[in-house]
Amino acid sequence: MLVLLAFIIIFHITSAALLFVATIDNAWWVGEEFFADIWRVCVNNTNCTELNDSVQDFSTVQAVQATMILSTILSCIAFLIFVLQLFRLKQGERFVLTSIIQLMACLCVMIAASIYTDRRKDIHENNRELYAQTSGGSFGYSFILAWVAFAFTFISGLMYLILRKRK
Repeated sequence: MLVLLAFIIIFHITSAALLFVATIDNAWWVGEEFFADIWRVCVNNTNCTELNDSVQDFSTVQAVQATMILSTILSCIAFLIFVLQLFRLKQGERFVLTSIIQLMACLCVMIAASIYTDRRKDIHENNRELYAQTSGGSFGYSFILAWVAFAFTFISGLMYLILRKRK
């Protein structure tokens, strides 16, 4: 049981770390001379422009930002609730609250990555002056980490749903 508990804790911390990196790091759309994410666009590693309300479709970018931040916060809250439930739950009860919150984090990261997948081209085309040199890019590792974090938080949420407190 102790090994299973350690595995679940490590798995949850890994998914939270993936969410942090995917949210913070600047590599959602990358190329040879540029990288862009949900916060800024950088060309030649020195010329960085913050994304603000002057960008067309900024509400879409804000939706991705908000849901990624929310997923990271929910994952951290789920971990704290898991630790509290570990000491407070009666034997035989399930970690349902932790599971619900972790699955909500999963849903948020899925929404963020899906919005970015669908609307990235429109954002780049509607803001040609900002994204002029980003046409030859591809999805970066932060974008991929967001989808990996989706899978990890989903699996983690299911594990909490199945897990029962034992002696």
